[in-house]
Amino acid sequence: MKIKLHWQIIIGLVLGLIYGIISASMGWGLFTKNWIVPFGDIFLNLLKLIAVPLVISSLITGVASLADIQKLSRIGGKTIAIYISTTAIAVTIGLLLVNSLQPGKSVPQELQAKLQATYEAEAGSKVEGAETVKQRGPLQIFVDMVPSNFFDSAADNGNMLQIVFVSILFGVALILIPAEKSQPLINFFDGMTFAVIKVVDIIMLLAPYGVFALIAKTINTVAADNLSSVIELLSALGFYCIVVLIGLLIHTAVTYPSLLKIFTKMPVTTFFKGIGPAQVLAFSTSSSGATLPVTMERCEKNLGVSEEISSFVLPLGATINMDGTALYQAVAAVFIAQALGLGLGLTAQLQIILTAVLASIGTAAVPGAGIIMLVIILETVGVPTAGIALILGVDRILDMCRTVTNITGDATVATCVAATEGQLGTASLDDEVVDFHQKNS
Repeated sequence: MKIKLHWQIIIGLVLGLIYGIISASMGWGLFTKNWIVPFGDIFLNLLKLIAVPLVISSLITGVASLADIQKLSRIGGKTIAIYISTTAIAVTIGLLLVNSLQPGKSVPQELQAKLQATYEAEAGSKVEGAETVKQRGPLQIFVDMVPSNFFDSAADNGNMLQIVFVSILFGVALILIPAEKSQPLINFFDGMTFAVIKVVDIIMLLAPYGVFALIAKTINTVAADNLSSVIELLSALGFYCIVVLIGLLIHTAVTYPSLLKIFTKMPVTTFFKGIGPAQVLAFSTSSSGATLPVTMERCEKNLGVSEEISSFVLPLGATINMDGTALYQAVAAVFIAQALGLGLGLTAQLQIILTAVLASIGTAAVPGAGIIMLVIILETVGVPTAGIALILGVDRILDMCRTVTNITGDATVATCVAATEGQLGTASLDDEVVDFHQKNS
């Protein structure tokens, strides 16, 4: 009997975790780095390779297929409104938890000093990166959205917001010109999307092996051939990690199902089963952008979201919707303040909500980008930025978890918007790799 894809990925994840622990305890770090890690890097690079072509082709065809500007503005307005609302809810959940449980007060002073000394250099580099971002003017985010050279933007996945802007602009132009002129280009980009998704099918055959290698790499990086260091770090910061994970769980298991109940008739179990493979991939890659091709495939094939909606909502979500990251930033900022003995009043916490929501829009969909935005939030509320050294040791693990929340939010909003537009078909939980475009043929 053939094992379904999502079970293959889960098996790869579990085996990677087991191997990573054995590797750390046996001192196999060099072997793992030379002979295991490269397979994970190859898999991740393959996903990143098709991210830009997929966003360009899917967004252009998605926008052009909306037929008129009024429809585009309606769907775009719904999408952005829900994205901003869920991010604000996520930050609020994080603040409520961290203020009620107060994990920062459980960190002894000697441990604070040890963690700060261990990660001082890395913290300094993050502060420098945030300083560059912080010096931007209030409208700089809009300046950054508009590239001066499209090909420079397309050469870097970190410029995805620029890619989204150009693609939407091009799609709008195709709506405004005569159909006989626009149709050949629409057919071209639709065929490009078709080909890219077929590439996704091929890459996903490697997913179990790639996930195995990526998880082994994470354990190997954190442990550095010393498993006791992982155990010590997790036990010391365990309470903080638990608070973040509880917040992510509440947002994923309560907020998103509530939206599904309000806007759709889809059973929650159907949704989570359908999006499951993308969640596992998001956990292993820590990148919403790298997971985007699989998220789109699962939403269209498994959840019944129309291609018109998914090709617009999901690339936009992978760029501006970072609920998990925003929640983590809120918890981390207050945790650091508590650990350093600083109090944050209501005004400061309202600033955290506003800054985290805005920062999540500009956060790149790549591993570790949330840390730089966290530095900006700390600066905003007057907390010493060197305090991020307290949490850097466990950031990679939490990054994996918050990415799952990020892509789950994207899929939820796509499903809800599709339902409100009458473009949500029948969900299918068959995990066999098939071309989901066939449903439109």
